[in-house]
Amino acid sequence: MAKLQGFEFWRKTLKGARFVVAPMVDQSELAWRLLSRRHGAQLCYTPMLHAQVFVRDANYRRENLYNEVCEEDRPLITQFCANDPEVFLQAALLAQDYCDAIDLNLGCPQMIAKRGHYGVFLQDEWELLEKMVRLANEKLSVPITCKIRVFEEKDKTVRYAQMLERAGCQLLTVHGRTKDQKGAMTGVANWEHIRAVRKAVNIPVFANGNIQHLSDVERCIQETGVQGVMSAEGNLHNPALFEGVSPPVWEMAGEYLEVVKQYPPCTLSYVRAHLFKLWHHTLQIHQDLREDLAKVKTLEGLASVSNQLRLRCEEEIAKGKDAEEMKSGLPFPHWICQPYVRPPPKKPAANGNSQGPEMRKAVCQKRALEDSDGTADTLSKNKQKKRSRNPNKNFCPEQKPKYIKCEQCGNPKGNKCVFNLCRGCCKKKAYKEVADCPSHGLRFKSKAEKQRAEEGMRKEEARTEGLAVETKRSSSSFQPVPDPSPELQVQPEAASACQSPT
Repeated sequence: MAKLQGFEFWRKTLKGARFVVAPMVDQSELAWRLLSRRHGAQLCYTPMLHAQVFVRDANYRRENLYNEVCEEDRPLITQFCANDPEVFLQAALLAQDYCDAIDLNLGCPQMIAKRGHYGVFLQDEWELLEKMVRLANEKLSVPITCKIRVFEEKDKTVRYAQMLERAGCQLLTVHGRTKDQKGAMTGVANWEHIRAVRKAVNIPVFANGNIQHLSDVERCIQETGVQGVMSAEGNLHNPALFEGVSPPVWEMAGEYLEVVKQYPPCTLSYVRAHLFKLWHHTLQIHQDLREDLAKVKTLEGLASVSNQLRLRCEEEIAKGKDAEEMKSGLPFPHWICQPYVRPPPKKPAANGNSQGPEMRKAVCQKRALEDSDGTADTLSKNKQKKRSRNPNKNFCPEQKPKYIKCEQCGNPKGNKCVFNLCRGCCKKKAYKEVADCPSHGLRFKSKAEKQRAEEGMRKEEARTEGLAVETKRSSSSFQPVPDPSPELQVQPEAASACQSPT
């Protein structure tokens, strides 16, 4: 059967899905996907999986996809992060029988993605991305999809989307934020870029960003013309978002825990993280239970803390605190499922200058740097611990000893290194020249001499053993010559008679 493409794939395989749960690292696992599907989600993604690890580690495959095969959990798209076309293809081939499509993550902006060189940090390498998508489209039995972030320039975003479509992408999810819009600088997603992409391509498009209520979903579809809308943060705080309702938190928490028990195994850290999201607003008030939720080590313990939170909320409701909660700035009382809205980035200064790197650094700074004398009240917590263990420890940069640099790489050299090098450079030089460096504990020359001595001793022992064997062989081959005239031999009695006096 021919592989479905584009709109036909969206209509038949994905059943025209409009309400989509985003791929979330360690958060969109099977139990959460099933809970979301029960409350209106029509399509789910797996958590982002690392293609290279998926290829080499059978346990990783079993824990993240193979064990999660469930008839209720369809349609399903498996998402990978990758930066090598062959590795991405191998991972996709291993996963294609367990899902309805393979998605390439080109939107993750986190530091781990920067270190691993994947996600949004590939968005400028169009030649590589075209090769990855084209190869997957040619070799896989299921369609290939992509999830991207936008560029600052609308035209560049459009050309980027068209390049992926030409390469073989059959469905495109566009997150309306740039690479730098994350954390405290998240801000508002740009739906204009999404609308421009939708008009420019001939494949289905999903929108992502600014989705907190069902009304946002409907408004996004109207303003952008996309086929579906994806939610991540909104879904984590209210898994019933696509139903258009905001139930009490304990209802969603209780139902989720029941699904976890029904479909094990589920990593405890995933469950804990979901409860933290669901109870986010309540835990700002009942902070003692926040600590308990962080410490418990069993599923039963997590359920117990969630139940205690429910009892406290019900007690507040009985006391008529609903009206007081409305004054807290939240649209609903804290025990109702509702999104957490990050505070927007600070506006430009009055003189019109926008925040530069120095301003952002000052805003994000967690604690004051220590003074030159390194007084205890200005030290970081980590340095204060070190100071408690060693009261004489000096944290003043000016008073720290200056190290002599290695002649080759510039790292600090060993104080007594015979080559005046750091350990790494010294090891290479000592190995090449078969030399010793007592300072770095390198004994290449000594080991070579010892090996030669041992080899000489073995040869000497072998030579000695050879001589001994030869001597033994010679002595065993010697035979005494018999007397040719035995009758002439003198008998002992005759000999004694001859010797006696006459």
